[in-house]
Amino acid sequence: MNNMPYIDRDVSWLSFNYRVLQEAKDPSVPLLERVKFLAIYSSNLDEFFRIRIANHRNLLRVGKKTMRKLDYAPAITLNNILKIVKKQQEEFSYIFENQIVPLLQENKIFLLRGYELNPEQRDFIDTFFENHLLPFVQPVLLVKNKIRPFLNNAALYLVLHLRELELANAPSEFAIIKIPSDHLPRFIHLPSSRPERYDLIILDDVVRHSVQWLFPGYEIIDSYSIKLTRDAELYIDDEFSGDLIQKIRRSLTKRNIGPASRLVYDREIPDKVLHFLMQVFELAEEDLMPEGRYHNNSDFFTFPNFDKIHLKEIPLPPLPHPLEKAPDYFAAILQSDHMVHMPYQSYESVILFFEKAAEDPHVTHIKIIQYRVAAVSRIMSALIRAVKAGKHVSAFIEVKARFDEQANIEWGEKLEKAGVNVHYSFPGLKVHAKVALVRRVETRGAMIYTYFSTGNFHEGTARIYSDFGLFTADRKLTREAARLFSYLETVKRPRTPFRHILVGQFGFREKLEDYIRFEIEQAKAGKPSYILLKLNSLQDTQMIALLYEASQAGVKIKLIIRGICSLVPGVRGYSENIECISIVDRFLEHARVYVFHHGGKELMYLGSADWMTRNLSHRIETAIPVYNPTIKKTIHDLLQIQLNDNVKARLVKHKLNNQYKRDGSDLAIRSQTETYYYFKRLQDEL
Repeated sequence: MNNMPYIDRDVSWLSFNYRVLQEAKDPSVPLLERVKFLAIYSSNLDEFFRIRIANHRNLLRVGKKTMRKLDYAPAITLNNILKIVKKQQEEFSYIFENQIVPLLQENKIFLLRGYELNPEQRDFIDTFFENHLLPFVQPVLLVKNKIRPFLNNAALYLVLHLRELELANAPSEFAIIKIPSDHLPRFIHLPSSRPERYDLIILDDVVRHSVQWLFPGYEIIDSYSIKLTRDAELYIDDEFSGDLIQKIRRSLTKRNIGPASRLVYDREIPDKVLHFLMQVFELAEEDLMPEGRYHNNSDFFTFPNFDKIHLKEIPLPPLPHPLEKAPDYFAAILQSDHMVHMPYQSYESVILFFEKAAEDPHVTHIKIIQYRVAAVSRIMSALIRAVKAGKHVSAFIEVKARFDEQANIEWGEKLEKAGVNVHYSFPGLKVHAKVALVRRVETRGAMIYTYFSTGNFHEGTARIYSDFGLFTADRKLTREAARLFSYLETVKRPRTPFRHILVGQFGFREKLEDYIRFEIEQAKAGKPSYILLKLNSLQDTQMIALLYEASQAGVKIKLIIRGICSLVPGVRGYSENIECISIVDRFLEHARVYVFHHGGKELMYLGSADWMTRNLSHRIETAIPVYNPTIKKTIHDLLQIQLNDNVKARLVKHKLNNQYKRDGSDLAIRSQTETYYYFKRLQDEL
């Protein structure tokens, strides 16, 4: 990297996740939404440890020859990451215990512990334990140098410190018991004698309170919660030979029994108990991560709201898209391109693309790329109905979509049984493009209608992910979409290059580099130049070096980066002309947009790819040029709204302190709310 300013991707990601935690401590965020952000932060961190930390630990085990090839020291990086996480976890506990809990109490929601229960509640808990918990709780005594119990991935356990009552000077003993949060609700609603008061107890504390039943003759000295996170990577020796699907199946069965990536424990646990656990489970210091009293805090997603609407965000119900009411759906697309912006606009227009095609007698073919899809999906149901109606339907299914591998394999089997022509993953590559195509025979001949998107065909995430989608019958784009599907189905490289759509493995990276270099040339010639990028992540060293070169040449660069940003803005001699903000709010910013001044002939692309090495070099991605001037103006308006955000935007800088962007204006601009009302005004004008 030639010593250019560069933030480690994982350190930058932790800074992003801290922005999520900032939402949990922001007093302007409604209380139950703050609880939700605790869940998001925790869910993100769990996945981070299962993937990224597991990767760093694996690198610690490689040989010296391999270690010399790395451009960083895994041990130093891992130590730095763990220090950051530990600090964040301490703040998480403070936010929960000193901010969230008192505010819940102010709103008559009480999280009680065993010693706070009244007699009626204690009877309730005892009955609940006997009726619901006993089938699941199986205590195991822990003994050094004996066969140790297997800890399930991400399962909750209580470690019990106990002593036998009948023996004088009985030595301490330890036992472990699983908290069955995978079978029972995490938050148990208790009877309350007062109206408008809501008493809850966390399942962990139900077990703590009643566990004495399981150890007659023992004194329970104390109990401490723990959780083990395991490596979630799928290790496939060779993707290029044999049956890749079967190899993935076999690897999936091993995911939850992989090596430990961390043991999370209650930071109040005595050293004696912790050292005992380290010996029993053969853990090292770097495997340990202290947290608060409770783990698996992603379960806060299920925290009851008791119909307290005032503690939630004001609803922003998705607005209907004009295509939904079009008297002739495909004629409307033929007449003009249409853009849909989820979740501000309804996803119904996308679903209708498939449902209309399934029932239309003039449609002959439907094609789709599936990366992630909802468990219950109207889109998949429409494909099955289309096959039954005699249409040719094909689906390319990426079975290596992390944590969706099993679901995608199952959908592939279901579609195949229905008669869909299913194609699966390529060895060594992921297909991450978001494209669908419909062929329709009309009086003018065969027409192709295409939908391109920055997000997946997933009805669930479309309600919370902010994405752009483009419906078009523009032959410049539809012909190239058809060639992309031909490649996915035959694995034969197209004879002619893609001239309009940027396609991964077919000059995607090279074209972007050309565009940046053109801006550099323009700036050096004293001509106007600018680059505006909206991405989830910016990590690729080649692209960052090129953006630094552009900044040094005088190109004005503005970045809107939600997550990882390894580029460092505002560094003298490198990036004085680069500004970067990150927006974390009620919806997850997921869209990717690339804009280049290009000598006044502005280029704008909507893409599936972040600027990470994996996306630019190891995936099939697409980026679609926006040709329609009305749509281009709309996207510009939306990007400008985000650049003007002075409520939820944070400044991305080398200190990674996530300072909120404040411009001194009396007018508060919260971009996601402004975006919703932007579309509301457009709707009202129709």
